[in-house]
Amino acid sequence: MADDSDYTLLQRYRDGDMDAFRRLVVRYERPIYNAAFWVLRNTDDARDVAQTVFMRVAERSDDYDASYKFFSWIYRMAVNESLNLLRRNRREEALEGEADLPDGEQADPQRRFQDGQRSRELRGALMKMSVADRTVLTLRHFSELSYKEIGDVLEVDEKTVKSRLFEARQRLRAMLPEM
Repeated sequence: MADDSDYTLLQRYRDGDMDAFRRLVVRYERPIYNAAFWVLRNTDDARDVAQTVFMRVAERSDDYDASYKFFSWIYRMAVNESLNLLRRNRREEALEGEADLPDGEQADPQRRFQDGQRSRELRGALMKMSVADRTVLTLRHFSELSYKEIGDVLEVDEKTVKSRLFEARQRLRAMLPEM
C-alpha cells in the first residue's frame, strides 16, 4: 500500500477512503508549498495556497484526467492559485528584500558563511525577477521537473519551456555576474 500510485490513491479517495487522500496530501504538501512560496515569497500565503489546492483536489477529483501525471495537474493548480493571489493582491511586481529560508549545514564555518552569502544573493536575485522567470527556474532547478513536466504544468510545449528557461537563466546571470 505504501507504493500506491497517485491515480490509485485518488480512486480510493473517490470511493470514500479518506486515508488515501491524506497520503496524497503528505506526498505532495511540500512540493505544493514550495511552488507557492517561490511565486509568492510569503510563507503564510504559500500555506494558504497549499491548503486551497488540496481543497480543490478534494472537490474536483472527478476532473482529473489520468492521461496526465497527477503531479502536473496538482502543481498547475498551485501555480495558478499563486498567480491569482498575486493578482488579487496586486503584488505581481518584483519584490524587494529577501526570503527567510534556512541554509544548508556544513562543517566548515568559512564555507558555510560563503555558501550562505551565495544562497542569499541567489534568492534575492530570484525574488527580483518576474513571476514568469521565477516560476520556470524554480520548476526546473528547485522542483527538478523535466522539460516535459514543466510544459504540462505551464501548459506550453517543451520548446517554449527551453526557450523561457534559457532567457530566464540569461537574466539571472546578468543579475549575478560574480557567480
